[in-house]
Amino acid sequence: MDDSVVIRKILSDTLSEDPAIQIVGTASDGRIALAKIAASTPDLVTLDVEMPVMNGLEALAEIRKLYPKLPVIMFSTLTERGAEATLDALALGASDYATKPSNIGSPAAAIERVREELIPKIKALCHREPRFTAFAPVSPRPASFRAPINRRIEIVAIGTSTGGPNALAQVIPVIPKDFPVPIVTVQHMPPIFTRLLAERLCSDSQIHIEEARAGERLLPGRAWIAPGDFHMTVARKGFDAFLEINQGPPEHSCRPAVDVLFRSVAAAYGPSVLAVVMTGMGSDGVLGSQRIREAGGEVIIQDEASSVVWGMPGLTYAAGQTDGVYPLSLLGMEIVRRVTQSRAPRVAPVSGTYAV
Repeated sequence: MDDSVVIRKILSDTLSEDPAIQIVGTASDGRIALAKIAASTPDLVTLDVEMPVMNGLEALAEIRKLYPKLPVIMFSTLTERGAEATLDALALGASDYATKPSNIGSPAAAIERVREELIPKIKALCHREPRFTAFAPVSPRPASFRAPINRRIEIVAIGTSTGGPNALAQVIPVIPKDFPVPIVTVQHMPPIFTRLLAERLCSDSQIHIEEARAGERLLPGRAWIAPGDFHMTVARKGFDAFLEINQGPPEHSCRPAVDVLFRSVAAAYGPSVLAVVMTGMGSDGVLGSQRIREAGGEVIIQDEASSVVWGMPGLTYAAGQTDGVYPLSLLGMEIVRRVTQSRAPRVAPVSGTYAV
């Protein structure tokens, strides 16, 4: 639903070219959209943030009251105002967002943007994407759970995508202000969005959170989010670790990419890594999780029931690269438990007794 005739036509024409997608209606404002949803019962709705009569946020609030499980993708501009509105929409229950195909040069470029960004999200949210890809076997195998190794966790690395902002908003505030290790996070988002997300999370959390900058030293009780359009990595220099950012080639069509971060923490910290793969579309994080576990680290994931899309965590599980599966409501506490337990003093057994 969009108030721009041009944008509505580009969306309708491009989406209609895909045989798996059927357009059942368009609307120029939120009130008309609500009436058409009631009449056509769509599997998914796209909403522009800026519409007359009833804007996208107002329409979204009504949709969530009437259709709490109907997937909704918001359209917004790559501006500070658009990013703020998108984060507001996600907090209100939007499933995902896409950047509006405007001011990008030509109708052909706009059409390609819709094909690359919007169509995969529609299929993922409607559960029409293949559950397992080349990174996983034809049928899932149980995760290879391992007994914890005798080592201290020195860093937590988180990867997430679709549904991630709301998931992070439940996990990060659980982390206590005296958390003994740093947290580094990749959330698939464009520039501006990542900075605003970090600011919002920081305002609601006990620890300090910010968008990553090159050269920052990693400190306990602080968290960093990779900046949009930049990969984030971690590198050791002596006894300290520092953040680095780069614009290397996208991986899985993503920059920042989870695999890039996960590879770097595995190289810098070896077995002292706890990685967390949360809700998200695609397979980013699967190979990085494998690298972390090969180095002796642990990987835990968000469960399917609490994930908006169980792509990234589901494929990590299917590839056998998982040490635990948890609902979103318990994930933050599990992170704290594992880190705290790994750093607790080891008590030697009393002579003549057996430790079990």
